[in-house]
Amino acid sequence: MDDLVPGIEELSIPEEPGAEGWDDFVAAAGVHNTVEAEAYGTHELSVTAEEALPDWLDQDWEPRRLFAVRTADGSTPDGGSDPSSADAQADAAAEADVPPIVARGVCEFQGAGSQTAWLRADVLPAYRNRGIGTALFTLLESVAEADGCVNQIVYAASPDSPGERLVAPTGFGSLPLRNPEVHFLLRRGYRLEQVERGNRLALPYDRERLDRLLRAAEKRAGKEYEIIQWDGFTPILWQPDMAMLYERMSTDAPTAGLEEPAESWPLDRFLDRQARLADGARTVYTTAVVHRPSRALVGFTELSVPAETDRPVNQEDTLVVREHRGHRLGLLLKAWNLESVRRNEPGHPSVITFNAEENRHMLAINEELGFLPIGYEGGWRRRTPLTDA
Repeated sequence: MDDLVPGIEELSIPEEPGAEGWDDFVAAAGVHNTVEAEAYGTHELSVTAEEALPDWLDQDWEPRRLFAVRTADGSTPDGGSDPSSADAQADAAAEADVPPIVARGVCEFQGAGSQTAWLRADVLPAYRNRGIGTALFTLLESVAEADGCVNQIVYAASPDSPGERLVAPTGFGSLPLRNPEVHFLLRRGYRLEQVERGNRLALPYDRERLDRLLRAAEKRAGKEYEIIQWDGFTPILWQPDMAMLYERMSTDAPTAGLEEPAESWPLDRFLDRQARLADGARTVYTTAVVHRPSRALVGFTELSVPAETDRPVNQEDTLVVREHRGHRLGLLLKAWNLESVRRNEPGHPSVITFNAEENRHMLAINEELGFLPIGYEGGWRRRTPLTDA
């Protein structure tokens, strides 16, 4: 783009690891991981560029744009250096021993016709308080508005600190009012709508405890439900049902006042995602529950496992459709999937998951399984008026 804020450039997304743009993509992923590690006090949330790439390649259904700031000498987007020469910057960066990219911005959309965009700006700690975050957010908001996205959502981690708290409108969860990210978003007109909790389960888990929970959950579920499991690509028989469950994730999970729109998951979108994940760097283990009378899937949970055993497992989506809640199926699904990973992928240190604070039912399940809080993030929303193009 020729009209970007000076000092900010849009990065191209590489088609595969090692392709054109790969080094910048890796550097931008490193910025994100550094910011997350600082906010949560652990590197367990880090995602490699290889693991992140499949989602970035989904430009048909979830288009994303990636922006970056390079600075070699402490200059900022509104500062005095000339950012036009990439070669000059790279040479200066090498001489100054600074990162090639010191901040990144992300604008994510949902596809044609949606009025919602998800924004994120990450700035390395040593480069904050220089106007970089402000410049990035100004750009991201303008990009979103130019695409008709007047509903703008930001998820931002908020490390715990003393003092007055900002309570979410849901009544569940709060953030430290004095935190810089809280001040920043409030000044830009964002409203806190939801607080999410990051949770960690240390591995190996207590198998006696898990067995006890499984037996109790199976007794509560009764004979109407059956557990099935697979890793990697979903069996053909269950693909239409899984596409339906993905769609229900956007309507049945609590989103407070964020007004996150419902997503469409036709079968071709689901199969495209399956193919991209199959080519990715992680293995996905799925446990689903079949309602025997209808022979339909009514719930599922996924665990995403990295190849390196010294890294944590990520708990991805978990859903039991509303019509079948109250039978302890959520606990049954999660417990069986944990056991599946233990059998097939032993040695990982932990499982990491995130849940909305008002989702007390799922949090209670996690607590029963032994998950403990590691940090919190706010779900923020800003709505701008529609303007004529």
